[in-house]
Amino acid sequence: MMTPMRYILLVLGMIISLHYIMSFSHEGYGNMTSITRLTEKLAKPNAEPPYRTPVPEDYYKPTGSPSSPDRKANATFVMLVRNSDLTGIMSSMRQLEDRFNRKFNYPYVFLNEQPFSDDFKKHITALTDAPVEFGLIPAEDWYQPDWIDEDRATKAREDMVRENVIYGGSVPYRNMCRFNSGFFYKQELLQKYKYYWRVEPDVKFFCDLDYDPFLVMQDEKKVYGFTVSLFEYPTTIPTLWNSVKEFINSNPTLVSPDNAMAFLSDDGGESYNRCHFWSNFEIGDLDFWRDVPYSKFFDFLDEKGGFYYERWGDAPVHSIGAALFARKDQIHFFNDIGYRHEPFQHCPQGDANSRGRCWCDPTQNFDYEWYSCLNKYDKLFS
Repeated sequence: MMTPMRYILLVLGMIISLHYIMSFSHEGYGNMTSITRLTEKLAKPNAEPPYRTPVPEDYYKPTGSPSSPDRKANATFVMLVRNSDLTGIMSSMRQLEDRFNRKFNYPYVFLNEQPFSDDFKKHITALTDAPVEFGLIPAEDWYQPDWIDEDRATKAREDMVRENVIYGGSVPYRNMCRFNSGFFYKQELLQKYKYYWRVEPDVKFFCDLDYDPFLVMQDEKKVYGFTVSLFEYPTTIPTLWNSVKEFINSNPTLVSPDNAMAFLSDDGGESYNRCHFWSNFEIGDLDFWRDVPYSKFFDFLDEKGGFYYERWGDAPVHSIGAALFARKDQIHFFNDIGYRHEPFQHCPQGDANSRGRCWCDPTQNFDYEWYSCLNKYDKLFS
């Protein structure tokens, strides 16, 4: 007579035998039930983008509280503007103060290739109680370098004008792109800071931000934060990816093992899908740009002359740098910061929208429009 325990052992033996038979006879079943596959599932039970994990409550500061925070990061706002941008940058700054900085009191650094006027300084300093500094960009960091072949650069601009490429004929725009790509973090006024938040004229901040994103970056060891991602114009960067591949092949050890190449390329790096983070909004780690991998990368690209012979932008250059030299989990989507830079906007959804008391229309949100690359960022973590 069989005892209940013997029945259990018999059934267990039959299941194990059937498992081994199926594993050897059906490759798909074997792959799905392998120890490696099962441990991967256990290790990543809920693989999803980091931004879907809410910011812990202890980062939040009570709404309306003007008192100094208990701790702050070593951070500043960075604004690259001209005197003529006064009205637009005052609008951006007023929103930033109302929505965030009146509670956190982070300093401002303004940069310009021409001296700021006294009138500009007076109006800006009246908007905040935070420290404000005004810097003059050295000519060698801003203007087109002497070694650029001007005949070749002029022809490239003329060709782009004929093709109706946006800013295709502009030298100042190219100066700005090169400066933001490789020189802004070298400016003297920024040397004492580790983190920065880039702000441009005439942008909109839709939501209250009652926590400190700089501390989130610091504590979670993030290096780059964005709100909008999209495709670059192909006519502005025809040879950029070939230069990137050349650099990678020459410097393979500089590339992070757990990088975000899959955000940039759909074929393992053979070609560039043109996805980039829209760099008019950035919260980032200045030391990341200052470090050897990105510095060496920028110098390599700069020597190619593509900022002037084509129209390489700081957005793809920064994005490629962050995706290659940082871990993918060090790149953060600030889904709770409502933001608009014409013509695109990110409007937080669901609880993030209500918690931030956002004044944007949630249906007017670029996140998953056909020209957005956020789905590629999400897939990095799936």
